[in-house]
Amino acid sequence: MTDPRQEPPEAVEAPPTGEEIHLPGPTAIPALMAVGITTALIGVTTTWLLSILGGILALVCLVLWIRDVRRDVEDLPLEH
Repeated sequence: MTDPRQEPPEAVEAPPTGEEIHLPGPTAIPALMAVGITTALIGVTTTWLLSILGGILALVCLVLWIRDVRRDVEDLPLEH
């Protein structure tokens, strides 16, 4: 058995200096998408109006989210 206090034999190397790490910017789109889906599901059991509003919100958020991801991918260097 191995001792859990021992460090792993291979250390993870940090990226070389100057290499850019890409992180997506902060956005409220995933939270709004969850609200839209939840509203649509609540509308299934209550009223069709909530289903329609939730579905529209979820659809708009999905389109915006895909657009943002496509823009981020286009901005990446060609090596990626």
